[in-house]
Amino acid sequence: MSLRPPLPPFTLETARAKVQAAEDAWNTRDPERVALAYTPDSVWRNRDRFLRGRDEIVAFLRGKWARELDYALRKELWTYHDDRIAVHFQYECHDESGRWWRSYGNELWEFDADGLMARREASINDVPIAESERTIFGPRER
Repeated sequence: MSLRPPLPPFTLETARAKVQAAEDAWNTRDPERVALAYTPDSVWRNRDRFLRGRDEIVAFLRGKWARELDYALRKELWTYHDDRIAVHFQYECHDESGRWWRSYGNELWEFDADGLMARREASINDVPIAESERTIFGPRER
């Protein structure tokens, strides 16, 4: 058993902390580190991809960050209840040709009692942007 605080049931404060921890981890672009926040058999839907388990999550994230260069993410708490959190996010990256993108999305998260994410549902839309339109640069300043 591996605890991943904050643990459910969430309060406003702990839900915000969980969202910020996820943002911080994803901004490392380290697939192995990110995958530790999920149960070993976590179920994902990411756009049109369906994944199960940490090994598939790691492989997916490696491919993602090999294509999405200079990736920088912001997540915001939308709502929470007991063992679930909903977030809105946006991130920016460029592809290997140098074209910049801003991606907008919503995620639904469900956690087990140990604070690991057992389920993640993500809907994402991509918008091409000019480099001059960027608004997200690296990890969030605190």
